Amino acid sequence: MNLSLRQTVWLCLALSACAVLAVPGTAPGLGGEARLTLAVFALATCAWIAAPVDDTYIALGAGLALTVTGVLSADTLFATLGDATVWLLICAFVLAAAVTRTGLAGRAAAFLVTGARSVRQLVHLTTAALVVTAFAVPATSGRAALALPVFLALARSLADRRRLVVMLALLFPTVILLSAVATLIGAGAHLITVGVLLEQTGESIGFARWLVLGLPLAVVSSHLAAEAVLLTTTRREDRRGPVKITLDALQEHSATPVSGPLSPPEQRCLLLLCTVVVLWCAEALHGVSPAVVALIGAVVASSPALGTVRMKDGLRSVPWPMLLFMAATTAMGVALVDSGAAGWLVGGMPGGVPPWAFLAVVVAVSTAAHLVLQSRSARSSVLVPLVVAAAAGAGVNPVAAALASTAAAGFCHTLPASAKPVALFAEPPDGVPTFAPRDLLRLSAVLAPLSAALVLLFALVVWPLLGVPVLLESQP
Repeated sequence: MNLSLRQTVWLCLALSACAVLAVPGTAPGLGGEARLTLAVFALATCAWIAAPVDDTYIALGAGLALTVTGVLSADTLFATLGDATVWLLICAFVLAAAVTRTGLAGRAAAFLVTGARSVRQLVHLTTAALVVTAFAVPATSGRAALALPVFLALARSLADRRRLVVMLALLFPTVILLSAVATLIGAGAHLITVGVLLEQTGESIGFARWLVLGLPLAVVSSHLAAEAVLLTTTRREDRRGPVKITLDALQEHSATPVSGPLSPPEQRCLLLLCTVVVLWCAEALHGVSPAVVALIGAVVASSPALGTVRMKDGLRSVPWPMLLFMAATTAMGVALVDSGAAGWLVGGMPGGVPPWAFLAVVVAVSTAAHLVLQSRSARSSVLVPLVVAAAAGAGVNPVAAALASTAAAGFCHTLPASAKPVALFAEPPDGVPTFAPRDLLRLSAVLAPLSAALVLLFALVVWPLLGVPVLLESQP
């Protein structure tokens, strides 16, 4: 196999780190299990960055290596796949398949965007519609696939205004990625963060608490990003003049009705989805785990009498490789902490760092991490265990630091290959005009500092008002 220069450099770096760890006397205070863990972690991280191998395969190989060498027990490795958050995501995908089958998402989008009378109204109504989809479809790639027909219909209606079509091609993936932070099931990285926090600090973040913390950030960042997309890709004359989006144009790209009375299956699915979301938000009142609520919803959604999708079809929509990746990387995080490797890595941090400076570094590194690690889940798997361990030493609340890192890592707009939604809209079907790499770079130059500053503002000002203090000692 011929290696590229980039792959060769990363392989040399990983092997050099392993060689240093293997030499007795280096890294004083680091035990044998910690050395093995760091070696496996370094190899896996470099493989995620440079190797043309599936991320899940690398994660499973790393988890297996840690188990075979005795750093992890087999029970710990396999228990991660049965974690409640994994079941939550499985059932959420079954529910999403039921929603998609009925066409409710298309109706919601049609209801919003057909009310637009100006370009700016169209942009912000589209943004609002995309934010709402975070509650129905639990993966950014799934939401992008669901939104693509709506984009194609809008592009057809605006075919004589090419710049607006290019702007919408950028708007859809941008909002889909930034609004994922609204819900716990918005991205697999969120579940990894929750698992790391529970394992390292005993702090549990449920659906309702994540909603309270994440939804305001998702709404504000999405609409600010919408303005950034509008201003960086269109001219003043492009934004003048009315727009008219008709139901007929949207219907051409939808296999299900986008207007008219709701059908009985749509009514049942809407009632079920609303009930599940309400029960998730009311966990503190009834005490039922969100995973159990999701399982009940999935069973009802696939039942012969009341359901709108067959169970086997719903399960086919579940991204099993992503779940295996999550389980394996969670096990790696456990090994990193239990072996003492994480503590050793952050033990050399300078003392007396102000909390705002610590969080600023966390946000900056997490925002830029997509340039190296393309997988959002991989970024959280690498960063969150280290951030949580370092936060305690810096006197910063680990929950605030982990949330800031995860939210900042949601920015991945620099290159078409940085995220699947961006790649999907970079080459839409039917010959629809789309953005060029230079358009993406221009947007990234504006949006990256804006997104990072907004996350830092929420971590320092907004989240403390919502019950997540910045300082560790100020926790109740």
